[in-house]
Amino acid sequence: MTQENGYHAFDFADLSAREAYKVMIGTIVPRPIAWVTTISPDGVINAAPYSFFNCLSADPPILALGVENKPDRSFKDTAYNIRMTECFTVNIVDRANVEAMSVTAANLAPEVDELQVAGLTAVAGDRVACPRIAEAPVAFECERYLGIAVSSAREIILGRIVRAHIREDIIDPATFYSDHEKLDALGRMGGNGYAGTFDYFDLPTPSVEDVPNPGKKHIAIGNS
Repeated sequence: MTQENGYHAFDFADLSAREAYKVMIGTIVPRPIAWVTTISPDGVINAAPYSFFNCLSADPPILALGVENKPDRSFKDTAYNIRMTECFTVNIVDRANVEAMSVTAANLAPEVDELQVAGLTAVAGDRVACPRIAEAPVAFECERYLGIAVSSAREIILGRIVRAHIREDIIDPATFYSDHEKLDALGRMGGNGYAGTFDYFDLPTPSVEDVPNPGKKHIAIGNS
């Protein structure tokens, strides 16, 4: 680590995996939470939250999960089930479900149904074999699109959304706009922290004409 003009500069090649993790989760915030439901080849339902998650594309509609392997480098239940069944569902976590979500984060045995332990209701998927969580305000049924083994410790899983379930009071089906207050989604901060989405404001992107002092134009270099 060095100090440069009031900043601590970290070279990630010098950090341990744990140190890199702490730097990232404390500053890339808030991160949306994917409350992922899967089903094993034997029919056991699994649920677990992941905050290395986001949407990457709308055409095609793609979600991404970053799933860490177990310390012995074997797959966690989520990654194993997705690999075996080729599907998963991402449920969005709202404030009303945060305690139930935390229960599903516990390191329970593979044969344990986390939804039952957390007092949640499984609803059969419409387009995929795994269920969604009835209590979740939003659920995205996904087919496995691509798996990327970035190391022996972690896999990035891309899922193609094939169906969405959104509570009636949240989305206007005529405009497709959603009410963030009705959704009341939560995100992850560093450590054990969570943040809500009520600290909200609108800021339209200005047109070029509305930008004050846009500066000098860039001069293109190359063949004319």
